[in-house]
Amino acid sequence: MLNFELQIFINKKVADHNDFGKKGEEIAKNYLAEKGYLILESNWTIGKLEVDIIAKTKDFIVFIEVKTRSSSYIIEPEASVNRTKQKNIIRAANKYIVWNKIQDEARFDIITVLGSDEKYIITHIEDAFYPTL
Repeated sequence: MLNFELQIFINKKVADHNDFGKKGEEIAKNYLAEKGYLILESNWTIGKLEVDIIAKTKDFIVFIEVKTRSSSYIIEPEASVNRTKQKNIIRAANKYIVWNKIQDEARFDIITVLGSDEKYIITHIEDAFYPTL
């Protein structure tokens, strides 16, 4: 019985984490819209690859990774966008660009949403990383 209770607790924690991340993505989309970005896609996937937000500015198509945390006590949220994550975002972006015949220059941003309840600090890091050869 203990294992079953533990599994329910773990499932609830995963669900809470997912809800928290989705809320952060909504906050990020609202922030971008206020800044004049046109949101093209949310949680765009192809196979196992995903981009949290794809947006358009006057000059760029922007692929945005959103990291939501309640605190930065252990690690800054943007530090969790490691090399492997970057490569996966770049691979997804390439597929999106080809599929949609995009001619605009691409940019890769990270938005961090730090906080809880209704108090958030949003950090937008433009050109957070670049595609490498």
